[in-house]
Parts: sequence; C-alpha cells; structure tokens
Amino acid sequence: MGEVILGMPGPWADDNFEAADHYTSKIGGLPDWPCLESFIQPDLLKCDSCGGNLSLVAQIYAPVSNKILSVEERVIYIFSCVAPTCKNMSWRALRLQRSFNDKKPEPISQDSIVSPLTTELLDDLWSFDLDDEDDDINLDDLGKALTEATTLASASKDKKQTTSLDAVDRCSPISLRNRPADDKATVLPCFYLYSQEEKYSKDVASVSTSISSLHIKENQSDGDEHAPEEAWEGESYEYDKALNADRTYLKFKKRLDVYPEQCFRYSYGGKPLLATTKAGDPGRCMLCGESRQYELQLMPPVLYYLQEATKTYSLENWDWMSVIVYTCSKGCAPSSKQGSDGWAVADEGIVVQTE
Repeated sequence: MGEVILGMPGPWADDNFEAADHYTSKIGGLPDWPCLESFIQPDLLKCDSCGGNLSLVAQIYAPVSNKILSVEERVIYIFSCVAPTCKNMSWRALRLQRSFNDKKPEPISQDSIVSPLTTELLDDLWSFDLDDEDDDINLDDLGKALTEATTLASASKDKKQTTSLDAVDRCSPISLRNRPADDKATVLPCFYLYSQEEKYSKDVASVSTSISSLHIKENQSDGDEHAPEEAWEGESYEYDKALNADRTYLKFKKRLDVYPEQCFRYSYGGKPLLATTKAGDPGRCMLCGESRQYELQLMPPVLYYLQEATKTYSLENWDWMSVIVYTCSKGCAPSSKQGSDGWAVADEGIVVQTE
C-alpha cells in the first residue's frame, strides 16, 4: 500500500450549493449523499461542542479494490464546525458504502407486461408477407393487438420514467440542483478535485533541499556583504538536520513542497504524513470493534484556498496543519436501514494535528 494519491485543486463550482453526485471529490459545498439524508443519524451532523450544524469540508470518492476487500460504492465525508463562537471545533469523518450483499434490482422485461395474445399476434405481423396468399390473419384482431401493444408500451414508458424519477428523488443529486440554503449551516466555498499519483524520490527531494539551501544562503549573504565567496564552497544545508528544528515537521514540509497545491493525500492502509510527533489515537471501529487504519488526510493548501475565497466569515480559528482520517481496517458494512438503498453509515476516527 505504498502508493499515494494526491487530491489536486480543479475548477471552482459556479455556485457553492451546486449539486454533483457521490462519485465527485470536492472541497466545501454541500454533501452529495447517495441516499436520503434522513437515513443519517442527525447527531452525526451536529457539533459536539456548540450543537451547531457541521459544515462539509471535503467529500472524497474512495472505492477500495484489493485482495481482501472490493467496494466500488464508497465515499468519505469530512465535516467540521466553523462557527467563530465555537471554542472546541468538532470534526467528524463519515464513511458511506453500499453493503456487500446488496444487489441492484433487475430491470423489468418488456415481454412481462405484454399479454400472450398480443405477443402471438405481433409475431404474426413480423412474419406477414403481402405476396403470400396462404397467410390468414384477422385484420381486426391485428388492429386490436397493435392498439393494446401501443397502450402497454406507453404505460411501460411512463412507469419506467416514474420509477426513474423516484430513484432520482431518493438517491441522486439531480433533484437537489435548486436545493435551498440552510440558514443554520455555513457552506464553505466549493471547488472540485482531481487525482494525481505522487511521484517522490530522493532526487526530487534533493531539488527541494537545494532550493531551500539557496534561499538560506542568499538571506545570510545579505547580512554580510563582505563575506568571501570561497567561504560557501563545499557547504550544504541539510533540510532535515537543521538545528533546533522538528524533523517530523521538516519531513512533512519537504513532501508538501514537492506538490505545494495538494489538498489531500490518500493511501488506503498506508502511513500518514505526520506534521507533529503527536500521532493521536484514532480509536477502534464503533461498529465492529476492529482497529482503524490510515486512509487519507487533508493538507494545508485547503486552508489557503478556502480563506482566499471566504469573504462573509472568518476561518481564523482554524489552525490545523493536517486532518487525518482513519477508517475500519475490515471495511465493515453492517445491515443498513430499510429504504436506505443498501447504504451503511460509519462514524470513523479523525485526528487533527495543530501547530
């Protein structure tokens, strides 16, 4: 599980309330639920500190496919309280995935809604030959059959459209395109994300080190204009061995500098890129009791982009360097509620690292 996928910033949404679908990864906006929001326990969307509504920070489509687990329908939602009056801003990570044993219903066959008589007469119609005088077919019966077939086909089409619209209302964001704003919830500026594999090597790291070294030398030489140039020959600045520096943070910053726009890092079952030595305890899965494992983390550029776009409220209370999400190592999906279309909700572990 060494591969790391980076979430890079894409276009801004035309509207912060713009609806997409649960396959879309984005920062901010409103959550695009794959099922009715009523199937999600209301307390999961409330701040544990002030009781206010949590705001969506990130929605990340996260299918899993490995030797142990294969789940295509799977989304991670990260929420936070952004109320300026909240003293202890709550964070929450929800994992929504379709249960393993749930199967989509088979489509209704056209033949099942057409009577045997109509089918027989239609078969006669397709085989009818105007040049064959031996063919004996009752035109009145044929006309009735055609009328019946037309009526049934029209009814079937209307039924399919109704069924489709019911499904849209239940599980698709299309019906939410004009969803009204909730005055009690703060909606963060919304922009979309695209995935990119991290390509990191010692050679790449050395470039970052060289840049940092050059910058430091320039600053120091400005303070002593008469220093001889020969004094710098053979010297090099080692990024991760600076005096009085936190080596954990320096490693964090080095990896961030290679892709300075990365908004999240994803590596299912991998290792987090810690910003501080305090790793935190993600706890165990509240559904099955199994241990949790690292899956993804938000990175500081999220703060930059949101603060640049925010004009109506302040995010000064946000002082985090990384928000790390841990999910059930077994990927459990218990029996979901009736009517939730097979989707299960799990409240996962989250660790916030601050300065």
